Parts: sequence; structure tokens; C-alpha cells
Amino acid sequence: MSWAGPAWSKGLAGLLAGVGLLGCGGSNSLSGSVEELFPLDVSRVEVLRNAEALQVSYYRNAGQDVDLVVRLTLATEGLDLRPGKKVNLAGTTEAGTARATVVHLSAGEPARLLGPVDKGDLSLDEGGEIGQSTSGDFSLSFQRGDSYGAGRSLEGRFTAVAQDAGFGPEPLPPGGLLPLP
Repeated sequence: MSWAGPAWSKGLAGLLAGVGLLGCGGSNSLSGSVEELFPLDVSRVEVLRNAEALQVSYYRNAGQDVDLVVRLTLATEGLDLRPGKKVNLAGTTEAGTARATVVHLSAGEPARLLGPVDKGDLSLDEGGEIGQSTSGDFSLSFQRGDSYGAGRSLEGRFTAVAQDAGFGPEPLPPGGLLPLP
């Protein structure tokens, strides 16, 4: 058998394509130097959307617990969020809200807000609206300093149907909260 034959070439091409996909991460994956602080393994991804934000949450099954590995919230005020267009994750909105925030929460630990985003972007491949299959990627780094995650990087890919984040439950009844039974 010759190593230069067509079957070998096809096998090599398939192997290289597979290795390329592994290098880029799967459809729902995280990578970056924040892995020095906590594991970036992902079991599932959830995308939420409302008129003010796009939120991508990465979860990891951890025995009897489910960890929130990373939740990226993008304030969409003043953004043209559509497939194929990169949006800047750094800075603030016109109203002064952080453009992007990142949170980590492992079972039994307090929630940790990672430092302000120094630079980065997010791009949608498809979707972005409620009920649509939504996929894309982001890459960011956190500002240097003494905040959690300072100076580290985070990249992610996501694919999920965007669910309606709404704005919480219906207004409270007159008089406030209902009494406990």
C-alpha cells in the first residue's frame, strides 16, 4: 500500500479538519487564561434576550451541583446587534452601564464578578432574537488591576435558541408582597 494514495490523502485531510475543529473549540466552549482561576468545562449553554440585553450562560454539571461557569451579559443599548457585525464589549453604554459584564458562580461559593472588560468583541453567526437559533463567539480580556480575573483572557463559542428573558414577574399586587401562609 502506498502512503501517497487517495485514500490516505482523504484520511489525512479528515484528521487535519478534526484537529482544526478541536483547536477552535466546539459549538459551546470556553477557553482563555481565566482557566487558571476556575475550570472552563461546559455541559450546556443558555441564551437569553430582551430589549436591553443579550445574555449567554455556560453551565457545568458538577456531581449533584450545577456551576455557572461564566455568564456574559451584553447591554444592547445603542447597538446594532445582528449576524456578521462585531460589537465592542469594552466601555459603557450612553447611560453609563458597563457594556459587558462577566460573572462566575461555583456551588458553595459566592458569585464573583470578573473585572471590567479592557477590550474584546462579540459576533453573531446567526439569530440573536427571541426564538431564533443563535450562535456566535466572543473574545475579551479584563483590565489589569486587583479585581477578580484582572489581566486574564476569555473566549467562547455558543449555540442555543434565544429564550425570552422578559423583565421579571407581573407587577406586584396593590399593597406589595402577598403574605406568607
